[in-house]
Amino acid sequence: MTRGCIVEAMTSDHADYFAMLQRMIAAAGRRLADADPADLPLLAMLRADLDRALRSAVAGQRDRGFSWTEIGRGLGTTRQNALARFGRGAA
Repeated sequence: MTRGCIVEAMTSDHADYFAMLQRMIAAAGRRLADADPADLPLLAMLRADLDRALRSAVAGQRDRGFSWTEIGRGLGTTRQNALARFGRGAA
């Protein structure tokens, strides 16, 4: 089973958008497989971009009133882990 199963399990209208993003990221990895190692930071920077996007999404959901339990469930983790990773004072 591939990571694509995460998107396939989504039921919201966002599934197609995120499936496209997954395909693009996979394609970037294949493209850099034939590139110079000096180009690897281009792909590695996506990790930081994704982390910022996830923090923004969680902050927005908290602003809309979602609980840490709901956010943790959405992330496939516990309320405590979600709070520790994204709560006030988190690194």
